[in-house]
Amino acid sequence: MVTMTPERWDSTSSYINVVLGDSDSDLDAMRARTKSEGLPDIAISSGVGHALTLLVRAALTRVALEVGTLGGYSAAWIARGLDRDGRLITIEREPAYAAFAARELAGLSLGPKIEVRQGDALAVLGGLEEELGAESLDFAFVDADKSQYLDYWRAIDPCLKPGAIFVADNALGTGSWWIDERVQVSRGKHLLRRKGGPSIPGEEPGRGREVANLSSCEEVTPPVE
Repeated sequence: MVTMTPERWDSTSSYINVVLGDSDSDLDAMRARTKSEGLPDIAISSGVGHALTLLVRAALTRVALEVGTLGGYSAAWIARGLDRDGRLITIEREPAYAAFAARELAGLSLGPKIEVRQGDALAVLGGLEEELGAESLDFAFVDADKSQYLDYWRAIDPCLKPGAIFVADNALGTGSWWIDERVQVSRGKHLLRRKGGPSIPGEEPGRGREVANLSSCEEVTPPVE
């Protein structure tokens, strides 16, 4: 496994931004307001935002989910890829962050497609299957407490359609410099094998979902059954 370093991170981020597109002036202004309001400056890059939009479009997304709204920057990129009648539910634990994101997103043309829910992610996710129905999500993006990723996956899994895309940030940030994910990766692979879930490199195909490898920036596309 390749370990991420500050130098490799900078090079990889620059490459993603060059290949996938430049920044967006409207969303740049939104991100600047996020920082000026005192929210952490830890949102995804514009390149990753473009990638999210492409993945959402690829999944022909009518219903999307995000865990970890922060200031709403990534939610805006996700919303851009939704189908005409699509919707995004984004969950944020911190009340101040959720309130800020709701105000910012309401000012966008795509604002009506986005619902910000404030609360503990696992608590909100606990009622999602009953609310939306099984296999109802086309796309899910998780960018929150890394120590709870496997719990997020367990909660979201029943709601994912065959062919859905599940993205976990930050798959590029492996190693102790960023995230010491070795135990999480081991547990994650065991969980996916045991449940017959999404495929990961070197494993048998799962239930026809696309999933970011937990330990690298590789993406796997198993066949749809």
